[in-house]
Amino acid sequence: MSIRSRFGLITALILPVFIGQQALGQGSTFAPGWDLNTDASNIRFQSIKKGNVVESSSFATFSGGIDANGQAQISVLLDSVDTKIDLRNVRMRFLFFETFKFPAATISLALTEDMLGDLATVRRKTIPVAFDFTVSNVTRTLETNVVATLLTDDVVSVASDAPLSINLADFDLVDNLKKLEEAASVTIVPTATVTFDFMFIRRAAGAPAVASVQTEQAPSNVALETDGDFSLEACLGRFEILSRTGNIYFRSGSSQLDNESVPFLTSVIDIVNRCPEMNILVAGHTDSDGSNASNQRLSEARAQSVARYLMDNGVGGDRITSKGFGETQPVAPNDSAENKSRNRRIEFSASG
Repeated sequence: MSIRSRFGLITALILPVFIGQQALGQGSTFAPGWDLNTDASNIRFQSIKKGNVVESSSFATFSGGIDANGQAQISVLLDSVDTKIDLRNVRMRFLFFETFKFPAATISLALTEDMLGDLATVRRKTIPVAFDFTVSNVTRTLETNVVATLLTDDVVSVASDAPLSINLADFDLVDNLKKLEEAASVTIVPTATVTFDFMFIRRAAGAPAVASVQTEQAPSNVALETDGDFSLEACLGRFEILSRTGNIYFRSGSSQLDNESVPFLTSVIDIVNRCPEMNILVAGHTDSDGSNASNQRLSEARAQSVARYLMDNGVGGDRITSKGFGETQPVAPNDSAENKSRNRRIEFSASG
């Protein structure tokens, strides 16, 4: 073989790889970084209720990217859950995800040259990945296969190869699922499947990463709901859901609010202010431990404490009434610690 022929063969073998490396970042698959194109991406989850009814939902607000070293992260604002039905969204936010405490879910993983270094040549490949998934302040490492497709030199798709099964017990979400079942009067399978299709765009050299979504955004800025004041139906439905959360806490035997109640009460105030024509009743309830008289006094004091907090934070006092019912209206038998906890509660109701 002549020198010219050998040179031509070497060029034919090396040039495509060299060009691919240039397209993906001057010899590095991930440099200078890739930003998630949220308009062209989606993340969905599927649940099964009533034994065989499949429901598919999604999220409207998320962000993420891959840095120059291959560290990838996606942040999903859970207040943006979209089930296509307003009050179902509210149930998911307050009862299941408890977004007033845990506003975001995150996905993070480390990508390597071994995984994707040849993508510029093969254009499409399926790779196994392990990633950390955090929701409700619980992090678990999960494994799945993803399909990476280099659509152009500047656009790559990363999609689930098959639905990923999530066991709710692994993330301490079974009790929240029970609240959801009771509120909707349905049975729900305690697993969900997740699918995703993420589109990443190569970042221009020297350009900053796209800003991440802010987890402290108010629900009204993220949730898919009507702007401004709520309708009568929406108000009544929301107060019924708020009464089921169980996220108002007091010191034992006391009417003093615990600071852990503040995130939830902040969300309550937002809803009350968006139902300006409604008068709000704050009702206190106890379990059966102790005398009837002491429970009556405690329920009244706790209801008054919540009402006072709402008024101290901008809700007009002429709209708020408090009442204690003691142990007279249990929602469960007082035969276990769990049931007694359910009976110790604050409920909200509204009237025009």
